[in-house]
Amino acid sequence: MSNSSKFVIQPHFRLHEWVAEEKGYFAAEGLDYEFRETFDSKDAKNHQQGDKFGAFQTFEKGREGDVSCACHWTVNVAASSGHGLLYADAYSVSPCAIFVPPESAIQHPRDLAGVPISVGYQSGSHYSTIQALETYLDRDQINLSFADGMLFSRLELLIDRKIPAASLFSGPYYFLEQLGFRKIIDSTFMMASMVKEGSDAQDVKKYFAALRRAQQDIDLRPELYTHYYKNEFPVRFHEQMDTGRWGPGERIVFEPYSKAIFEESQEWIAERDIFDGDLGSRDYEHSILSIAAE
Repeated sequence: MSNSSKFVIQPHFRLHEWVAEEKGYFAAEGLDYEFRETFDSKDAKNHQQGDKFGAFQTFEKGREGDVSCACHWTVNVAASSGHGLLYADAYSVSPCAIFVPPESAIQHPRDLAGVPISVGYQSGSHYSTIQALETYLDRDQINLSFADGMLFSRLELLIDRKIPAASLFSGPYYFLEQLGFRKIIDSTFMMASMVKEGSDAQDVKKYFAALRRAQQDIDLRPELYTHYYKNEFPVRFHEQMDTGRWGPGERIVFEPYSKAIFEESQEWIAERDIFDGDLGSRDYEHSILSIAAE
C-alpha cells in the first residue's frame, strides 16, 4: 500500500482530474482518496528546480501521488529503473510546440539552427524537440537549453523576452497562441502514467475509470472546463487569460502502451544518448502495471 491510507490524486497540467473531482466521479467509482493540488498558482516557484532537473529527477525523488503523469519516454526509463510501474492500459497525447515571440526573425524550423531552445531536462519538451527538429536539422544544430526551469518558468521567460525560443505544452501552449506568439513547429508527444509501487491495483482501476468519464465530458464540452487551467497558472497571468478560446489539451487514449512501443522508445532514447546509456535493467513485463491483463 502507499504511505497514505487514502489514494492520493495530484493534478498535473491537464483538465481530467479537475473535471472528475467536480463531477464526483472518483467518489462514484468508490475510490477512497485525497485530492492534493501540486502546482499552486500563487507564484509557481515549484516549477523552478534549477538546471538539469526535470521529470525523471522528480521520479527519482519520489512523488506523493499514487499515479503521476509525464512524457512516455521518461516514465518508460523511470519504470525500467525501478522508480514505479508504467500503467500500460492507457497513454495520453499532449499538444506541444516550439514558440518564439511574434517579432522574432525566426520563421521556419531551419531558422532554429544553433538557437537556444528552452526545454525541461529529460522531460517531454526535451525529447519532443529533438524528435520534431531532426526532420529539418542535423543533431549538432539542435541547441537545447536546460537552464530555464520547468514549464511555467519557461513560459514567463519567453513572454518577458529573456529567451529566444521555448517548447511549451498544455495551458501555456494555448496561452502563447492567444498572445500571438509564433508556433515554429508542432511537437505533440505521447505521455504515460506512473503508478507508485505498492498502490492498490483496484484503486488504480477506479481512478482511471473516473478519468475515462472525465475524458468524455471534455470531448463533448471542452469550453465548460478550460477554466481549470487557471488553477496551475501563475497569478500574474490570470487577468490576461481567455480560457474560453483555449483547447482541451492532453487527451487520454485508452489503448495499450505495448511492449513494442516500450522497446522502440528505449532504442530511440539510447541512440541519442539522453541517459548516457543507462536506461534501467527491468524489462517490459517487470516495468508495467496492466489491470486489463489480470
